[in-house]
Amino acid sequence: MTTDPQLDVRPEPPARRHTLIFDTYGALTPGAAFELVNDHDPKPLFYQFDAEHKGEFTWDYLEQGPEVWRVRIGRPAA
Repeated sequence: MTTDPQLDVRPEPPARRHTLIFDTYGALTPGAAFELVNDHDPKPLFYQFDAEHKGEFTWDYLEQGPEVWRVRIGRPAA
């Protein structure tokens, strides 16, 4: 487990998940991170981050299924 705040999007409707995730990322200060908990591999989300925030985020899998995926998403220190 990490000590980063956790964002569990599993109970959220799929249409709302990316908005919550990007809002959470946007609120991060440099050097901070959060732990995303999801019910599937969020690989499409990684590609969206890479397209919109290339070089401005970190992405580390903490758990890779089969039922729960946990990813630490961070904003690198300046």
